[in-house]
Amino acid sequence: MNLIKLIKIFSDNNCKSIYVKALAPNDNSKNQIYFGGNFEVLNIFPIKDITTDSSQTKNTATFKSKLDFYWLNDDGELNIAPNSQFILYPEYPEVRFSGFLLGCKNPPSNLMTSRIEQRLLFIGVNSDDKTIGYVTSPESNLANEFNQIENIEIQGVFKVLEIQNNEILKNSRKELIKQLKRIHELGWIESKKLSTRNEIVACNSSNCGGYTLEAELGIIPNGNSEPDYLGWELKQFKVKKFETFKNEVITLMTPEPTGGFYRDKSLREFLEKYGYADKRGREDRMNFGGVHKCDIEHSTTGLKLILDGFDKSTGKINNPAGSIILLDKNDTIAASWSFTSLMKHWNQKHNKASYIPSISETDPIRKYAYGNQIILGTGTDFILFLQQMALGNIYYDPGIKIENFSSDKPTSKKRSQFRIKSGFLKELYRLNEIVDVLKT
Repeated sequence: MNLIKLIKIFSDNNCKSIYVKALAPNDNSKNQIYFGGNFEVLNIFPIKDITTDSSQTKNTATFKSKLDFYWLNDDGELNIAPNSQFILYPEYPEVRFSGFLLGCKNPPSNLMTSRIEQRLLFIGVNSDDKTIGYVTSPESNLANEFNQIENIEIQGVFKVLEIQNNEILKNSRKELIKQLKRIHELGWIESKKLSTRNEIVACNSSNCGGYTLEAELGIIPNGNSEPDYLGWELKQFKVKKFETFKNEVITLMTPEPTGGFYRDKSLREFLEKYGYADKRGREDRMNFGGVHKCDIEHSTTGLKLILDGFDKSTGKINNPAGSIILLDKNDTIAASWSFTSLMKHWNQKHNKASYIPSISETDPIRKYAYGNQIILGTGTDFILFLQQMALGNIYYDPGIKIENFSSDKPTSKKRSQFRIKSGFLKELYRLNEIVDVLKT
């Protein structure tokens, strides 16, 4: 196996990113493989549902998550490793990879049971949420070729190769900035989106800012969890002026509650108990909204947001079975989001994120322009999310309603939003920078 062949095999399997770890002696099937001293790895690899290990005590309990992992052999064949999983230890915190040999028909057992130092583990991530692994010895030609590559991007314990047209893209950040500079210099762009047939079509709704940006970058809208462009997630947000983009509201994620009265009862019953009549006087409409911050009772809903299972003093999860909870005055749980469900949501598209401000006009046609100052963030995990929620910088700001409430045909809308001001984004990423695309 050589580097060109390996890149082609990964590319043929629809992998756009390859993560490479130099294995230490303890990185083996007996001791598990160390994947980092935080939960950032969950934002790199497409995991399945996260569960808690109930066999442990509260203080030593762990999270576990399966992943669709395959070993690649020298003939290009894939062999599923059905027991592969991540084990997350919130006490430390750290993540380890285990079960990667058990049940696999043709695994690289010699190398993965070994204590040889500087073995190289290559892991590709493809568009079908599969992870594909290949391991080589430190004296192999492949290892020698890889070790000669200069200026490789680093993410946590991994070196990262981005693939484009069967070749290594050496600097995805530089290419992203180049394209965003081009888009900024276009000025006003007529609102549009790419169809599934890769055709430009008109876009007339108020959320077309993101679609227009994606169309300029050749991105077809899809529902999968892979990043948008060269490993980067694109997050467009509206501003009134490009000069004042540091205090804008950004929606981070919109997960539905996993427990509480909201989950157990109907939306009508929830609004009858916790909602309120529309404050603008729109008749026969019940709303549930407002900014809910940690440990502060909301004046309208009477609910308080609490973090159950997170220690604010240490900044760590002390109960993996914990939740974010909306609690009423009678200590009834109005709604809750389990840590396990939120970690899965946060995992999707938050590894490398670019935040691009936009302004819009609608007269005579809808059009957008994109700012020259962008925010780039890399290296995040769910604990950073909880830390900012504990400080009140991330808050719950729902937009839930039922119109024609008393009629036989009411119309409802569910939208549970966790939001942040753009000025606090830097706290969610270990590396955060404001970049002027005109000066790079």
